[in-house]
Amino acid sequence: MSGSQIRPVRGIFSGRRKLVAVVLVLLAVVAGWKLLGRGGGRPGMNMDAPPVRVATSLAQNVPHFLNGLGTVLPSGDVLVTSRVDGQLQHLHFAEGQRVKAGDLLAEIDPRPFQASLDQALGNLAKDRAQLENARNDLARYAKLAQGNYIAAQQYETQRALVRQFEGVVRADQAAVDSARLQLEYSRVTAPISGRLGLRNVDEGNMIKASDANGLVRITEISPCDVIFTLPESQVPLVVQALRHSESLPGSPPLLVQAWDREQKRLLAVGQLLSLDNQIDSATGTVRLKASFANKDGALYPNQFVNARLLVRILPGAVTVPASAVQLGTRGAYVYVVRQNEKGPGEKGQDEAQICLVTPGVSSGGLTVIDKGLEPGERVVVDGLDRLRDGTAVRVAATVETPRAESVDGTVAADPGAAQNAGQNAGQDAGQGAAENTSPKASQTQGSAPTGSAAAPKSRQAP
Repeated sequence: MSGSQIRPVRGIFSGRRKLVAVVLVLLAVVAGWKLLGRGGGRPGMNMDAPPVRVATSLAQNVPHFLNGLGTVLPSGDVLVTSRVDGQLQHLHFAEGQRVKAGDLLAEIDPRPFQASLDQALGNLAKDRAQLENARNDLARYAKLAQGNYIAAQQYETQRALVRQFEGVVRADQAAVDSARLQLEYSRVTAPISGRLGLRNVDEGNMIKASDANGLVRITEISPCDVIFTLPESQVPLVVQALRHSESLPGSPPLLVQAWDREQKRLLAVGQLLSLDNQIDSATGTVRLKASFANKDGALYPNQFVNARLLVRILPGAVTVPASAVQLGTRGAYVYVVRQNEKGPGEKGQDEAQICLVTPGVSSGGLTVIDKGLEPGERVVVDGLDRLRDGTAVRVAATVETPRAESVDGTVAADPGAAQNAGQNAGQDAGQGAAENTSPKASQTQGSAPTGSAAAPKSRQAP
């Protein structure tokens, strides 16, 4: 066999060796990748597990607010009108000015009323003189009648004349009083203290007592009131809190907050005055009235506000972010991240386990768990879509559980701040009502402010 016939055979074996080498390299890469996926990265972490974000359940003192829609009403509202007809001579106020009751606001031309008073005084003086003369004649006739020097009829006639003049004098006195009153009415004074609005008439105009527009309106906005409504289902909570407050000597009224339309800014904090005596059958709501000092003028007449009534404080309540609470076929639940059990000295893998809970009130992105969860548990707040009971998970981040707000509308710095603030604001009644109210009542009758989860999200549980 010649050398030219052996070369092709060597070329074939050389190509096969290259192919085998490539296949071996690929197998090594795949094996290494699998080894890295199983044992690489941080110890105890499964890179195939879905990432989740968790938060820790906290025990906090949570104020329980009932939320309603309300309207600001001034404590006093008067349309100042003239009580006499005449020409408006002077205005003694500036628009928007604060006045006190009795301050002079306007003057109407007093000359016609002064003339009427002078005329009435003249008639009174004339008739008094005639009465005095008639009385003197009656005294003389009385002596003559005793001696039978005059007829008895003449004496009786004189007595009747005296009584007639007495009646005329009384009528004249009434005319004088009326004319003097009309003269006083020509000076228009403020009937109440408050803030003036825009004037409705200028100086020099003829005004009448029958004018519907009046001169100016006075409203008292410091203090002011807020009328708001609550659903009839929440009436028992309010009644219970009111009864407890009334049973404690010196206990202050229940606290009410007034928030703006978007519930982003607390406008004022006041006190509950009264609860209406009946429920509106058309709307299924009951009206309540609260009073606010409103010294800074944050509340304005006819302004729309969101009213929040504090009925109790839940001491040491277990709280989680509202997004952690889900709703399935078996009821409300949360996913709790716990480590599965392994042998001694081995670190277990994080698992998401379903924990059935009884949620209570929700407020400000926070939900109270009345039953089923203890403080310090890690609950899943994000990444819930891919979870089932017992699913291995990888904790990507831990978020902070929102702090419960205090009764003055701020976030409490520590778990006891809300309760302390409630005591300082006079909320012993609300806290007492919390001790006497079952968690089930708070679940069925509690409400959440705008922007917070009032009920758990609906999600099919595995």
